Amino acid sequence: MTQKNKKPWPTKAVMKQIYEKHLWGGRNIKFYSGDGSHKPEIVTPYLNVIKTFLTSFKNPITVCDLGCGDFNIGKELVPYTSYYHAIDIVPELIDYHKKNVTAKHLQFYCLDISKDHLPDADCVIIRQVLQHLSNNEVQSIVKKLFKYKYVILTEHIPKGDFIANKDIISGQGIRLKKQSGLNLLDAPFSLPVKSKKELLRYHVNDKEVILTLLFEL
Repeated sequence: MTQKNKKPWPTKAVMKQIYEKHLWGGRNIKFYSGDGSHKPEIVTPYLNVIKTFLTSFKNPITVCDLGCGDFNIGKELVPYTSYYHAIDIVPELIDYHKKNVTAKHLQFYCLDISKDHLPDADCVIIRQVLQHLSNNEVQSIVKKLFKYKYVILTEHIPKGDFIANKDIISGQGIRLKKQSGLNLLDAPFSLPVKSKKELLRYHVNDKEVILTLLFEL
């Protein structure tokens, strides 16, 4: 079987391998979701804008974190919510969190967000997760977003104009290798939104940005 025709691994197997082999770095850390979840220059501004959003409500809202990863960021947001649902596809990762991270209004779930039923919440956070998934998986997830009033989406994309949503095989890499990036408002996803607001734009270098958007559905 040629590499071109090789059948892709199931997403769960791919993500398990990423953590087991430390393909995103952090060899001295049991689970590591990459520098984007740990570098202060990336993490601190992100946490600031999300905390500002969460505290803008008279009463704390419920949040569903799709692809919570090593939870280095999620753990900082839990105190600003009335309930926090944290989801990832890797069983060992979720088991680790259940043993090591506790709060009365926090629950971890091992789910495939493209296939499984997702918890109800006011707001869903999807931080640099969809960029690793195929268009088919992204489309499946998009169909489930309508149960949430707010979507906070973060994606690593090229600067300037680019052809959005070129398809990839789910895995470690993202669409940058194809000079592309995800845009849920463009085809084939065409997510209808009531409003769109840019919360944060982090310039990785002169060719790439990490963009965080708030959608109201």
